[in-house]
Amino acid sequence: MRGSNMDEDQQKKMLDEMVSKVIFNRAKSYAFDYADNVLDRTVFPTPEALQNLQYFTEDFPKSPGDALEILAQLHQYGSPATVSQTGGRYFGFVNGGVVPVALATRWLTDFWDQNAALHIISPVAAKLEEVCETWLKQLFGLSETFVAGFVSGSSTAIFAGLAAGRYRILQNQNWDVNRKGMNGAPEIRVVAGREAHGTVTKALALLGIGTDNVAWVDTDEQGRIIPALMPILDDRTIIVLQAGNVNSGAFDAIDEICNKANVANAWVHVDGAFGLWAAGSAQLRHLTGGIEKANSLSVDGHKTLNTPYDCGIVLCADKQALAQAMQASGSYITYGEHRDGMLYTPEMSRRARAVELWAVLKYLGRAGVDALVSGLHARALQMQDELKSAGFQILNDVVFNQIVICCESDAITQASLSAVQQSGECWMGGSVWRGRAVIRISICSWVTTANDVTRAVNALIKARAAVTSR
Repeated sequence: MRGSNMDEDQQKKMLDEMVSKVIFNRAKSYAFDYADNVLDRTVFPTPEALQNLQYFTEDFPKSPGDALEILAQLHQYGSPATVSQTGGRYFGFVNGGVVPVALATRWLTDFWDQNAALHIISPVAAKLEEVCETWLKQLFGLSETFVAGFVSGSSTAIFAGLAAGRYRILQNQNWDVNRKGMNGAPEIRVVAGREAHGTVTKALALLGIGTDNVAWVDTDEQGRIIPALMPILDDRTIIVLQAGNVNSGAFDAIDEICNKANVANAWVHVDGAFGLWAAGSAQLRHLTGGIEKANSLSVDGHKTLNTPYDCGIVLCADKQALAQAMQASGSYITYGEHRDGMLYTPEMSRRARAVELWAVLKYLGRAGVDALVSGLHARALQMQDELKSAGFQILNDVVFNQIVICCESDAITQASLSAVQQSGECWMGGSVWRGRAVIRISICSWVTTANDVTRAVNALIKARAAVTSR
C-alpha cells in the first residue's frame, strides 16, 4: 500500500473508467442480454440460481476491486436470481412492468445523479416535478389547489397524506403539532375499513396516532366500506378510503363518503396505490368518482403506470398542511421562487424519480394511459373467464386488475399455488381473504399478452391436477 498516493491512484482509475466508457458498455451488453432472455426464462429463479447467490458471501474486501469483474459477477450470479417482473407472466404483489422509454430515461438520469430536494440543486428535476404535478391533476380531474410530493412509494405517500391531515386537524384546534408533539394533543379519530392496507396502520403508528384510535368499519363481500355503518363524522376525523382493495381490487364509495366528510369538515385520504390510475380510463373512470373531493391521495407510478421503481406520489389539496407536516429547516437550506420539492416529501435528499414519471406520461399521453389501464382490465377479464371455465372459483367481482380464486379446499388451493410457483411458468401470490386461503392474481404489466394469460391458466390447471391426483 502506497499511503497518500493510493487516493490519487484510485481517483485516476475511476476518472479513466468514466472517460473510456468500457464498464458502461459492458453493463449495456449485460443489460441487453438480460432483456433478450427475460421473456423466455422461468419467472422465479431456479434452485440453482438461488444456490449460486452464495458467491456474493465474503468478508468485506480489503482493497479496491476490478469494475469489470464486479459487473461480471452481478450478471453471472445476480441476473439469474432475479424475479422476471418485466416479463408478461408475473402476477404477484401488484408489481408492474417497466415502459421502455422510462427504463432508458432511468439510465440517462442515473448519469445525471440529481438530488431533487431543491430547485437550486436541480432545476431540471424541479421543473419536471412541476410539469408532472400539472399533468396528474389534469389526468385525475383534480383542482388547481392540489400539490404533489414525489416519494419512494405509496407507503410513504400514505404517511405524508395522513401527516398533512394530522397537522390540519390539530392546527384547527389551535395545537401546533410540530412544536408541541402529540403528548396532550386533542384527540384525532381515524375511520377506516377493516380491509385497509397494512401501510395505513404503519403510518398511524409512525404518526403517533395509533390503531387504538381507529374506528374500524365493516366491509361488504368485496372488501368495500359499508357507508351505512360509518360513524358520525366531525372535524377531528381522518377517513381512509381505498381505490382498489389489495385483494379484490374493489373501490370504496368514494363520492358518497366524501360528500358526508366534506359537510363535517373531516379529512379524507384515498389510498389508490394501483387503483387511482383507473381515473385515466374512460371505461373505468366511474370507479374513482369523487376523488377530487378528497383532501389527499396516494398512488404508485411503479404499479399500474409501469414506471421503474421507485415512484410514489402524494397529492394533497391543502398545500400548507402538507408543507408544514413535511417541514424542514436549516440555515443552509435555500428556498427559492421556483418549486422546491422537499417541501412536500419526508425526504430531503432523494433521486429525481419524477423524470421517469414525466417520460412515461409524455410518451403515453392521455390516450396511451387509457389504453394501458383498459388493457390490464381486459387481460384480467380474460383470466377470469378462462379460470372459471377451468373450474376455479372466482371470489371477487373483477372490476379492475385483481382476481381472487380458490380451489375445492384450502389445502388444494395452497398446494396448487405452491406447485405453480415452483413450475416457473408464472408466479402468483397467496393470501387469506374472508377466512379462505386464496390465490391472488394481479395483472399490472403492459407486457402481458392474451397468450401469457392462457399459459398461466394452463399452468394452474396442470398444478391443480398434479395436486388432486396424489
